[in-house]
Amino acid sequence: MARNTQVAADLNAPPITRMLAKFVATHPSRGWSDAVDREAVRTLLNWLGCAVGAAHHDSVVSALAAVRMLQPAPQASVLGRGEKVDMASAALLNGISSHTFDFDDTHLKTIIHPAGPVASALLALAEHTGASGRTLLDALVLGIDVSCRIGNVMYPDHYDRGWHITGSTGMLGAAAGCARLLGLDEQRTAMALGIAASQPVGLREQFGTMSKPLHPGAAARTGLMAALMAQQGFTASPRALEAPRGLVQVVSTKCNWAEATDELGDRFEISFNTYKPYACGIVIHPSIDACSQLRAQGITAQQVERIELKVHSLVLELTGKKEPADGLAAKFSVYHGCAAGLLFGRAGEDEFSDAIVTRDDVMALRRKVVATVDAAVAEESADVTAVLTDGRRVPVFVDHAIGSMQRPLSDAALDSKLRDLAEPVLGGERVGALIAACRGVAAAGDVRALAALACP
Repeated sequence: MARNTQVAADLNAPPITRMLAKFVATHPSRGWSDAVDREAVRTLLNWLGCAVGAAHHDSVVSALAAVRMLQPAPQASVLGRGEKVDMASAALLNGISSHTFDFDDTHLKTIIHPAGPVASALLALAEHTGASGRTLLDALVLGIDVSCRIGNVMYPDHYDRGWHITGSTGMLGAAAGCARLLGLDEQRTAMALGIAASQPVGLREQFGTMSKPLHPGAAARTGLMAALMAQQGFTASPRALEAPRGLVQVVSTKCNWAEATDELGDRFEISFNTYKPYACGIVIHPSIDACSQLRAQGITAQQVERIELKVHSLVLELTGKKEPADGLAAKFSVYHGCAAGLLFGRAGEDEFSDAIVTRDDVMALRRKVVATVDAAVAEESADVTAVLTDGRRVPVFVDHAIGSMQRPLSDAALDSKLRDLAEPVLGGERVGALIAACRGVAAAGDVRALAALACP
């Protein structure tokens, strides 16, 4: 029996399920500025690079082997590979691959990686239905808006409880985007959100394992299925998000409803998307930046007696692994990030390979990093001092890392990132065509050509 049926709850929450459903179903096509549309293209391009680049990682290989046991129908592509599977499985697999390198987009206000769940679901569905590029971009903008707005409602309390917010809001964005792409009306879109709301996924305990990228993949599959079920008349509570026993109030003690509705249709959360230059947890980026600057000043690992690192408490909570055993674990090691920055001046996927992570000189330098929490250092900053063997102290303070809203990656840098990730899989000529197709996706009559270019 339930011990307490009188759990505190807001009984007067606004009807945000209905409000968001109406917004998704009725907002005009391209009902936003050129800047928002540009960011949708940048988001799609960045996601494609991440998904293709990790297509042959063990996480994808293992998940694909499991999917094959279900004997799926060939409806949609597994990006970066030759196989086709059913739509839901394609959403799952592409969601896994897009997050495996931890190189995907980040909505910094909530630390949500929105494209993994939303774009993975949308491209699988759009490829099967032959949707236009314009329809795809519209659904991407609106789906990301829903997932990030619900994230805004709950962050940071929901995240602090241990939920991986990318997965636990991503199924809503995927459901909203797929509902839009299918042309569902307001009522059925609300049902899609309601069905998805019963299926949040993702625990932070899984960070550093294959189950972390499972979260956006599972959210993509869940959201796609929720929209398909709603299309066929499956029902859910019309208050699934806001009710006292609805998603938000069950999984979060913070319920700032205004975050879901303020400037709805005028402010689009995709405008605040950022793109990583480093293939690891976002909170490590300022420390990598600082150590890369030390390298640029001529400081070498041989000169270093220790690296004194002062960071926000979240950095050590999320990325405090001192002795990562492999590449996946190293993505959650600020110690490895500092070593990579000083030794290589970069921290792409190569610098998080198992071979680099276990190299003697890398391990030796990691052990020279002394990290402490400093309340005066913001989450997006890092205070680094290299203490040299000759007694000198060389300080570097980073307010905002490259890739942040304050120091965004250029279009050229994003193109270069996609090339670095995808060329080993697809080859240079095909990647060039993929970039061009992505940049011109708004005019595409059918996105199947784009999906085809993302496969060998």
